[in-house]
Amino acid sequence: MASFTERHGLWTDEQERAAREMLECMEARGIDVVRFAFPDQHGILRGKTLVADEARAVLRDGVNMTSTLLAKDTSHRTVFPVFTSGGGFDFPGMQGGADFVIVPDPTTFRVLPWAEATGWVMCDAYMQDGTPSPLATRQILRRAVERLGASGHEFVAGLEVEFHVFRLQGGNMNLPDSGQPGTPPEVELLSHGYQYLTELRYDSVDEVMVLLRKQIQALGLPLRSLEIEFGPSQFELTFGPTCGVEPADTMVLLRSAIKQICRRHGYHATFMCRPRIPNVASSGWHLHQSLRAAGGKVNAFMPESADEDLSPLGRHYLAGLIEHACGAAAFASPTINGYRRYRPFSLAPDRAIWGRDNRGAMLRVLGGVGSAATRIENRVGEPTANPYLYLASQIFSGLDGLERRLEPGPSADAPYETPAAHLPRSLGEALQCLRADPWLCAQFGQRFVDYYCHIKEAELARFNLEVSDWEHREYFDLF
Repeated sequence: MASFTERHGLWTDEQERAAREMLECMEARGIDVVRFAFPDQHGILRGKTLVADEARAVLRDGVNMTSTLLAKDTSHRTVFPVFTSGGGFDFPGMQGGADFVIVPDPTTFRVLPWAEATGWVMCDAYMQDGTPSPLATRQILRRAVERLGASGHEFVAGLEVEFHVFRLQGGNMNLPDSGQPGTPPEVELLSHGYQYLTELRYDSVDEVMVLLRKQIQALGLPLRSLEIEFGPSQFELTFGPTCGVEPADTMVLLRSAIKQICRRHGYHATFMCRPRIPNVASSGWHLHQSLRAAGGKVNAFMPESADEDLSPLGRHYLAGLIEHACGAAAFASPTINGYRRYRPFSLAPDRAIWGRDNRGAMLRVLGGVGSAATRIENRVGEPTANPYLYLASQIFSGLDGLERRLEPGPSADAPYETPAAHLPRSLGEALQCLRADPWLCAQFGQRFVDYYCHIKEAELARFNLEVSDWEHREYFDLF
């Protein structure tokens, strides 16, 4: 009997070759278990771990998963009425917690260096009839990449990721600590800050840096640098450019890997934008992006004249990013906490604007004539963003600029003073901007936008029911 991938024509010739190589590697490396993982709507990896014999048996058939995984908010609460008629969705296959299928992409197979005899493979989500799940975010990015490819270009991106690492003091694993979510762990600083790029502070945390460097390089991720960032216990890693879906795969695996590695060695890593610690500095995810001709190596953003910052194509793409900056904010910064970062004069942007090598601008243009590294750095993202949705929002926005030949206007030398559209100041406002952007709604699909906004609005509703420390301090004694 034909397998699931054969019946529905899901694998390319490259994936078929990679599948054979994956099985050979499992045998040669003595792999005992394989983790089948897929990125959910939040960019969190979920999946199942199979013993090696079962992993071989289901490689071409995929693994069944519960559809409620696609209906959860960040507290893991199911926020759709899945046991009602239709399950709260306008397409079949989601009612009653039915199964969907995650199909391995064998080109992503890796041996995890920190887990004994453990393989790992990224999967794509499909419905039982072999059609891609309408809610699968990796499929959305793949569609964006293919749409860009039809214009004759490839998407190239490099990652610049900030995060915090603390020493674990207590896991808060007592019975009352369980919940949705449970009690966060107790932690202490690894460094005091403020410490930006100081060698002494780097040396004091060298044990952690060596640990992360060795494991990340063993994974085969394109690590470039390890840096001490501005705030207490804050770090930054940068990664070399890769193409298509690969930068998003790198980001989602990186976050999961760092959290696992740190936890195994008594540390707690968090990609939360602005943890509640004294003197905190917000963490961002700066996305460096460019285009090149499909199948070529020439940077299509590189200008030909010294008086130009970007090629005409690069300027059109840049203008598209500006045009849809407010609508794309909900994908670049998808948490309530992320909007604590947008502050004037804070190295974080507060308006949709670009500047030539200016870290105060949302879009920082780098490079020039003769520079193969000419690119646009988008500084709007937070490191919790689902990388598939963030990158797709960039490609779709840039494509609109290319197709309509939009112009970005002059560089903003005073980015916190130049008149421009202000970025959303809250998640609720960002969702409104997304809904009001017909281009992004059409590219992501109105069904997906409604689904995404429903989940995020459920998180907002829970947040608004909580009484904050600020409210208690402000009103409890005064009134």
